[in-house]
Amino acid sequence: MTSTDLSADAAVSTSAASVFIPAPVTPYQGDIARYWDGEARPVNLRLGDVDGLYHHHYGIGAVDRTALGDTDDSAYEKRLIAELHRLESAQAELLLDHLGPVERDDTLVDAGCGRGGSMVMAHQRFGCQVEGVTLSAKQADFANQRAHELGIEDHVHARVCNMLGTPFETGQIAASWNNESSMYVDLHDLFAEHSRILEVGGRYVTITGCWNPRYGQPSKWVSQINAHFECNIHSRREYLRAMADNRLVPQAVIDLTAATLPYWELRATSSLVTGIEEAFINSYKDGSFQYLLIAADRV
Repeated sequence: MTSTDLSADAAVSTSAASVFIPAPVTPYQGDIARYWDGEARPVNLRLGDVDGLYHHHYGIGAVDRTALGDTDDSAYEKRLIAELHRLESAQAELLLDHLGPVERDDTLVDAGCGRGGSMVMAHQRFGCQVEGVTLSAKQADFANQRAHELGIEDHVHARVCNMLGTPFETGQIAASWNNESSMYVDLHDLFAEHSRILEVGGRYVTITGCWNPRYGQPSKWVSQINAHFECNIHSRREYLRAMADNRLVPQAVIDLTAATLPYWELRATSSLVTGIEEAFINSYKDGSFQYLLIAADRV
């Protein structure tokens, strides 16, 4: 089933499984909900159509030039899309690698779950319960419809919810993450909520773009990215400080900048360009922007 089929099914769904849509707490939250409710970029949908895993993050790893084949081949673009999707799934696999031991009776939380690709991957790997939150009703409906199609709706569920105030009980979550969604919120508020819901010893992981304090201030490229996605990119220093203030102790800080650059350079040659590729490539190359994984334990 493709993204077009899923969107159509979600649009006509009147079942009890339809998501509850709370009113936004702030005007900005309303803006972000409208932004993602209206988002339908081919770069997200066509990549997900490859295997039914719909991501809202970027890729890492070396490009498999052998798999791409000859650029003059009529099937080259299809293979390029599949390769971009492979790199995005590799990024999600790396995040899951850093969640630590997860048991089948554990519950995980994806804060800013998008259309649910990472939630599906987490359940497929660990067999556990995965709860996702997003401000976008369209995304939540899409993710839940996909879980239904896969027959895992009893284990994978998305809801419309502010990630700064989730309905989960204190200390009951084994692991949680933000995958390129933390730039939409205040980090102290975000990490306070993750710290609240995580059990002591639980693991939090984020993969995010952040501006490099050594550059001095956010560069013009970072400003372009902020404007494009209507977000507010934080500095690396802000992440570490806010974690320390909220009982999240980093166990790993991995610079993925060099690992993500091939993805962006390949994407810039595709038919799926959105116009923001130059800003990512240039900011990664001039050192003003970094792509980091941070894994932290709740103490």
